[in-house]
Amino acid sequence: MHEITQSGFVEVITGSMFSGKTEELLRRLRRARIAGQDVAVFTPALDDRYGTTKIGSHAGREWEATVIEPDDEGPWDITDHLNGEEVVAIDEANFFSETLVDVVEALAADDRRVIACGTDQTFRGEPFHPLPELVALAEYVDKLQAICAQCGEPATRNQRLVDGEPAHVDDPTIVVGAEERYEARCRNCHELRRD
Repeated sequence: MHEITQSGFVEVITGSMFSGKTEELLRRLRRARIAGQDVAVFTPALDDRYGTTKIGSHAGREWEATVIEPDDEGPWDITDHLNGEEVVAIDEANFFSETLVDVVEALAADDRRVIACGTDQTFRGEPFHPLPELVALAEYVDKLQAICAQCGEPATRNQRLVDGEPAHVDDPTIVVGAEERYEARCRNCHELRRD
C-alpha cells in the first residue's frame, strides 16, 4: 500500500467477528510506533471485554486505549484527548453513533492518519452503522474474512447464539461478547430465529 504523505487520510479495517480486525489494527499501530509516530487509541465505553482501558484481540494482544462514550456527543471527546498524535485509531467503531463519521473527517482534515476498525454487519446480516459511511469516505479499506464455524468456508457474517441456538431477529442489535455469544459464519450457514 502506498501511504498518503501530503495530507490526512482514513483507513477502515472491517469484516466479521473473529476475522482478525483488531489484530490487524494492532499490527498497524506497532508499525506506526516503530516509525516514530505518536499514536492515540480509542475504544467505546461499552466494550469492556479486555478491561476498561484496553483494546485487545482474541489472540491475546493488547494496547492501552482511552475510553469514549459512544453516544452522539461522545466521539467529539476524541479531539479533547489528542496531543498532536499523527495516528488516531478507533476500535469497535460499529458501537459509536453516526457522529463518528464527522469526527473522522475532521481528524483526517487535520492531517492525521485515522484508522477505524469494526464489524460492518449486525448479527442480522444488515449494515452496522456507521461502518458503511466510514467505508465510503476512506482512502483505504480492508475487509477481512473469518472461517465459518459450521462448514469451514470463508465467513462474512456474525452469528449470535443464545443458549447455543441462533438469536431471534428481534433481539437487540448490540450485545457485547466473544466466543460465548458469537460464531463467524458464511452466508449459507448464518441463521436467524423468527418464531
